[in-house]
Amino acid sequence: MKRNKNLLATLITSTMLTFGSGAAFAAEYTISVWANAGSLENYRIDAIKIAADLLEQEYAIRGEELTIIIDGKTFTQWSEFKQAVTLAAEAGSAPNIVVSGHEDIAPWSQSGLIVPIEDYIDIDAWPISAIYDNLMEIASFQDQVWGIPQDAESRPFFFWKDHMKAIGYSDADLDGMAEAVRAGEYTLANVLIDARKMIDAGLVDEGKGFWPRPSKGGDYWQFYTSFGGKMDDGEGRLLFDKTSMAEFFQFFVDAVELGVTGKNHIGTPWDQWHGALTSGKVGMWHGGTWQYSEWTGKYGLDFFEEVTFSLIPGGGDNGQANTLTHPLVYLVTAQDDEDAVSISAELIAIASEPRINALHAIKSAHLAISQEETTIPLYADDRWAREATAVLLPYATAAPNNVNFGQYFEVMFGGLQAAWTGQKTVDEAIADMETELKAALGDKIVIR
Repeated sequence: MKRNKNLLATLITSTMLTFGSGAAFAAEYTISVWANAGSLENYRIDAIKIAADLLEQEYAIRGEELTIIIDGKTFTQWSEFKQAVTLAAEAGSAPNIVVSGHEDIAPWSQSGLIVPIEDYIDIDAWPISAIYDNLMEIASFQDQVWGIPQDAESRPFFFWKDHMKAIGYSDADLDGMAEAVRAGEYTLANVLIDARKMIDAGLVDEGKGFWPRPSKGGDYWQFYTSFGGKMDDGEGRLLFDKTSMAEFFQFFVDAVELGVTGKNHIGTPWDQWHGALTSGKVGMWHGGTWQYSEWTGKYGLDFFEEVTFSLIPGGGDNGQANTLTHPLVYLVTAQDDEDAVSISAELIAIASEPRINALHAIKSAHLAISQEETTIPLYADDRWAREATAVLLPYATAAPNNVNFGQYFEVMFGGLQAAWTGQKTVDEAIADMETELKAALGDKIVIR
């Protein structure tokens, strides 16, 4: 149940200072914020600092003194970040605000680490009410809103324009590629055909017609979706569609057998991966919208001159073009000091205002969390943000907030690698997945 607290009311028990005949409110709080953030993602914490400054000024105008000190800490590795949060929580010193992936909502809510943010702010009031519904759904679990989306992103499919032209595509074809993919006119079968053509034409080397991401990542679920697969049944249980999973695995087996993707591609160093695809040594690939900043900055890619992009193509008669979004979310941890919890939630609400969130979106090449944000000049004037939002976000889905999804993911990726590298046939990989999932998850997963 929402409490929709008024921040002043929650602070009424704080220190009161007397000046003359009246009493003036005065309080000081230190709010710790932890985030996994790269060099371009400083606004994951700095947005909270901006919010704190605004809130202090609002109190000052009312003649009240509120001091908020933001103690920010950044990490550069997800494993290190999540371990640090877990250890801090076990020691009773969890940070007030955590910026993490939405997949942490299920386990962290059930462990008592985080509290439902809807208990502390009015999610039906602006700016939270303006956030895209699908992003708010991703930030929810068991009919409660636990966090607020800190950003949005997507994982597109990319084509090297000159190579596509060299195998027969016109500028008009490339301009219409995103729509052709969305409409199912260009599928993953076309990807394999065209990637092989590029190799045969000497445009790229063997094994570099199509380069997937070089490590485990949620991106791979997109190919399962391409063949009609769903990750959950909509009623709280995971879903393993054997036919869709087999078609997904077979696509990568075919890519290896056709020589368009390397058998041992997984494990390619990231700098090698980025360098090859931004220099035209790869024909097609899939990646993240946020990588645009790195490609155009560090690697000097003239993106719109050299590359076009689309949804991940559909995989066949039952498939669909799609993309996956993995928004990070602001989460508030359980604390003995309820006032600090309320302040943390209020800061998150302020940091979610369109103009503030746009700073993060544009600097780090992420996407807007609300339609209003797309109208902010900083965002609207950025071609990548504008076009990526229109092409991708309306069709984005996300992995389910399910405490058992991590196990499912491990089993899926193990099966994919076994089929990809030829250790198992596709049928063997699927059969072993079924056995493992039944043993590990029982009736928590639907197998069909």
